[in-house]
Amino acid sequence: MSKPEREPAPESPSSPIVPVELDVTSAVPRGLRIGAALAWRFLVVIAALYVIVYVVGYLAVVVVPLSIALLLAALMAPGVGRLVRARVPRGLAVGIVMIAGIAFIGGLLTFVIIQFTSGLPALQQQVGDSLDQIKRWLIEGPLHLQQTQIQDFINNAVEFIKQNQSTITDSALTTAGTVGEILTGLILTLFILIFFLSGGEQIWSFLVRGVPREVRDRVDTAGRRGFASLVSYVRATAAVAVVDGVGIGIGLWIVGVPLVIPLATLVFLGAFIPIIGAVVTGAVAVLVALVTNGFVTALIVLAIVIGVMQLESHVLQPLLLGRAVKLHPLAVVLAIAAGLVVAGIAGALLSVPLLAVLNAGIRSLVHEHRPLDPESVDVLDKASAHPNDTPPPKQS
Repeated sequence: MSKPEREPAPESPSSPIVPVELDVTSAVPRGLRIGAALAWRFLVVIAALYVIVYVVGYLAVVVVPLSIALLLAALMAPGVGRLVRARVPRGLAVGIVMIAGIAFIGGLLTFVIIQFTSGLPALQQQVGDSLDQIKRWLIEGPLHLQQTQIQDFINNAVEFIKQNQSTITDSALTTAGTVGEILTGLILTLFILIFFLSGGEQIWSFLVRGVPREVRDRVDTAGRRGFASLVSYVRATAAVAVVDGVGIGIGLWIVGVPLVIPLATLVFLGAFIPIIGAVVTGAVAVLVALVTNGFVTALIVLAIVIGVMQLESHVLQPLLLGRAVKLHPLAVVLAIAAGLVVAGIAGALLSVPLLAVLNAGIRSLVHEHRPLDPESVDVLDKASAHPNDTPPPKQS
């Protein structure tokens, strides 16, 4: 006969069962739990940013013209607003400002090309004389090189070019393709710019309607303040660029460096990339002075560039850009470096305006009770919008 199975002993009420999960969680130190929670949230944010950057890079052909058109709209919007307030029809005002802008840029480029073409023979002559001086210094100077060594170096350089002719040809074809992309981007930029100037209020109102109703007013105000910051940034940057170009151009003209107008224009364009752009273009001016006029003239040009940079850093940047965008210089440098790594020259050009807009928008969302100055947002100013425009509804 088999023995009857024993029934399990009843559990003592004094020893409750603790779930394993609860027991493990309570055993993890509180600081480690907080660190883990912050870590996975940080990873999610980084992954989201990576996806955004990837999508923007994939659509760079559209994003870059759109961004440049927004910058140009910030530059031209005040003029359109003034003409509209003077009772000029908005379409006619946009046409006047666009034609004036295209005529100015076209005339400037034509003048620069003419100056460069007329000064090219003298530049070639000066470069040839400088190369002869360098050759004599290599032979008669402390290095005491022989004529055959210099000639061998030149022959090796020519042979290297011949051996890499296919690579150079491929690069030229790539450059031709890049020129085609640039022309396409310019046409798209002009097309977008026309709609930004003529219907900026309608576009912004349409975008704001996608925001939840309870925060729509705050987002609307933050966006308008962000665009006001962009307008101030473009105005201040243009003023700084003019001072840099004129100052360095006058210095180059005084010391007798050739191609003054093209070099001054290059400095003007480079100054739209804060801090870094003017330094790089100023270095180009110093290099041209070194090759054409010698070491002493290059030192004088370097002193002129440094003086203009000091004027920009200690007077113009704090007075104009500091009030316009309220960004620390370190934030500007880091933004330019990040934009340069992510998207090259276009990223360096657009990083600081993007940071300025985000800074103004976030400040507005945090300090939501500050009044909005409508006169600083011409393209989104409801007073200058088309009479048939309907602003987004205000919530009480």
